[in-house]
Amino acid sequence: VRPSLGVICNTVDCLEEESLYRLHQVYKVSIFPIGPLHMIAEEDSSSSSFVEEDYSCIGWLNNKARKSVLYVSLGSIASWEEKELTEVACGLANSKQNFLWVIRSETISDVSEWLKSLPKDVKVAIAERGCIVKWAPQGEVLAHQAVGGFWSHCGWNSTLESLCEGVPIMCQPHFGDQRVNARLLSHAWKVGIEWSYVMERDEIEEAVRRLMVNQEGMEMRQRALKLKNEIRLAVKGGSSYDALNRLVKSILSANL
Repeated sequence: VRPSLGVICNTVDCLEEESLYRLHQVYKVSIFPIGPLHMIAEEDSSSSSFVEEDYSCIGWLNNKARKSVLYVSLGSIASWEEKELTEVACGLANSKQNFLWVIRSETISDVSEWLKSLPKDVKVAIAERGCIVKWAPQGEVLAHQAVGGFWSHCGWNSTLESLCEGVPIMCQPHFGDQRVNARLLSHAWKVGIEWSYVMERDEIEEAVRRLMVNQEGMEMRQRALKLKNEIRLAVKGGSSYDALNRLVKSILSANL
């Protein structure tokens, strides 16, 4: 790090100002927090997903009330076992909330057969209030007015995408930086809920209702909206915009 021109960070000053300052103090190099990087390229119509996205879920969302849908996705790596999937299905059904649920093909080979094995009342609830897809256009989903919460593994990209759209998170980290991100969401920024992570229907139902229905969730949505506005200001003319300009000037002056 020390001989380098600096460190480029996919983050925003308003989220991690103290950590960025400490990083600068330790390494004595310039720090360029120019994120969220996905917003820099948001005018690009092409998708960065390696999996085919199912856009039918957007039509489904169009028919749902504002902030009434929980988006459930553990990203491209983390997954649940079939027994856990059944508990999730029952918990979502019992919560009485609308949900858009991503179940990747490698998680379970035949979703239709698995659905047949569920209790009748759960199948009815999924048919009435649920939408299950193999992969979703996450950016469009989180930006949709019907989405009021995100059950996430808390990977950094998903965390930033959710914050940029003002969507609070039901945290279920699995590995790596996800646990730190979940802690930031729940304890530092207070836009995410920690729960027991016990994959039982009653625990799941309670956590979903905390996020989507209870006063706790409403307050998180207000804080998430405030963060969304701060992040967008940073990109359009604030700290991230300035950091990007500093980076360009540093590169030009270094004559690389």
